[in-house]
Amino acid sequence: MAIREIEESDWLRLGRIGTGRDAILFSSPFCGTCKVAERMLEIADAAGVPVTLYKMNINFSPKLRDAWKISSVPCLVLLRNGEPVRFEYTMRSVDHLYKLLAEI
Repeated sequence: MAIREIEESDWLRLGRIGTGRDAILFSSPFCGTCKVAERMLEIADAAGVPVTLYKMNINFSPKLRDAWKISSVPCLVLLRNGEPVRFEYTMRSVDHLYKLLAEI
C-alpha cells in the first residue's frame, strides 16, 4: 500500500481513535530531506509494515502541528488508537523506520 496524502480536515473527520496503528509523515513540498524520508517510508511500506501510512503538508495543518507541538519537518508521528506515541525527526535508515513502524 502506498503512503496516502491526507489533509488535516480529513484526518480530523476520520475519528481514528480506537482503530489501530497509523503513522503520519509531516513534510513540506520544498523540503529535500522530506522527500528522502518519504522514499524511505515507501520502501519500508513495500516490505510490509503493519501500519497505515499517511503524509500531510505541515503548512496546511495548524491544528495538529500546534496540538502535537511539531517543531520541524520531516516529522513522523506514530499513533496508536489515534493518539501520538512517538515523534521521530531523524530518519536514519529504512531499517530503522521499519523497526519503528513494526513496534507501534
